[in-house]
Amino acid sequence: MRFPFFSIYIFIFIFLLLQHCSLGSHDLIHRSCKKAAKSDPNLSYTFCVTSLEANLKNKKNVTDLEELAFASLDLTTYNATKIASKISMLLRQKIKVIDHPYAKNCLKDCQQLYSDAVSSLRDAKRDFKWRNFDRVNVEISSAMDASSTCQDGFGEKKGEVSPLTQENNVFFQWTVISLVFINMFAHQ
Repeated sequence: MRFPFFSIYIFIFIFLLLQHCSLGSHDLIHRSCKKAAKSDPNLSYTFCVTSLEANLKNKKNVTDLEELAFASLDLTTYNATKIASKISMLLRQKIKVIDHPYAKNCLKDCQQLYSDAVSSLRDAKRDFKWRNFDRVNVEISSAMDASSTCQDGFGEKKGEVSPLTQENNVFFQWTVISLVFINMFAHQ
């Protein structure tokens, strides 16, 4: 009879522990995003919180700023990879947006920019682990330029509309989050 009673206590303890850890991540994300948004006018607090909570809910518990900074860098890299894949798909499809040689060339430029961004972000992850924060800043800043340069390429020809506006904006936000969190961690 003691065993089932003991099992209930263990279950309750584990449940409460998981709840506490989950609330810890939630609080860490909110506090960090609030501080980050105050320090950088390009960062949307709402985007920061909703994106991190949505993307980290199925991951291991993030318990400190270092883990949060690395997780944001992982998510930024994933986002750049997704955009590069979408560009490849757009270039393979026979859709109106790439019927124009100018738009097709812009997409090819964007593909190269995001491919380079993925490489820079992978280097940034390595350098973050080595605590080489100066290099990390350079690499993330370099990756950040992919979104604006890609977007600007379409804007150089009157009437040309980028099929990647949303993706460029989201990627820019992810790079800002990573950059600010890493700088917060490096200077704590």
